[in-house]
Amino acid sequence: MEQPVNPPRRYDASRRQAQARRTRRVVLDAARRLFLERGYATTTVGAVAAEAEVSVETVYKAFGNKPGLVKSVFDVSIVGDDEPVPLMQRERIQRIQAETEPRRKLARYGEHLTELAPRSVPVQLLVRAAAAGDAGVAGVWAEMQEERLTGMSAFARHLHEGGCLRPDVSVDHARDVLWTYNAPEVYELLVIHRGWTPERYGRWVADALIAALLP
Repeated sequence: MEQPVNPPRRYDASRRQAQARRTRRVVLDAARRLFLERGYATTTVGAVAAEAEVSVETVYKAFGNKPGLVKSVFDVSIVGDDEPVPLMQRERIQRIQAETEPRRKLARYGEHLTELAPRSVPVQLLVRAAAAGDAGVAGVWAEMQEERLTGMSAFARHLHEGGCLRPDVSVDHARDVLWTYNAPEVYELLVIHRGWTPERYGRWVADALIAALLP
């Protein structure tokens, strides 16, 4: 009598993937702490690995190199986590886009900056400072700037297509105004140097955009 053949066990990668995500997050948290405490140049991949209690090879496998690591730290600072959900699909962005009243839309954008800037601006300033002496980080800084311009271009088109802009404000002009008020240097000047709260900064940006762009 033939013995029944057991079907091959299906490989379940979910547990391994979940562990990889947890490890990635631990490394990113460690990298952010060390980058901001010590600076980019003096923070080594080995130090990040030791802080995260993983091997150096694990860090390189996940992020490629130190510029790739700091770019991933920045990406997480933009959305607040390492989940594979695009920025435009995040709840905060969806609420901004769904708002039909132009002033409330820009007020919600100011609230978004209030939440976002304290996380993201310190990393942007870190990369900006390191870019002057490191070609790899200079490439990361250029990529971050290009991504920011792309985002503000999309926001300007969104405002135009929704009929929010004044007749004398072109899409290109709106993009440049948004790009300026969204710049990390504005937060640096007002919050870091002048002591404004993030909430005051966010309200000011919203009011300035309303005055500059809307009827």
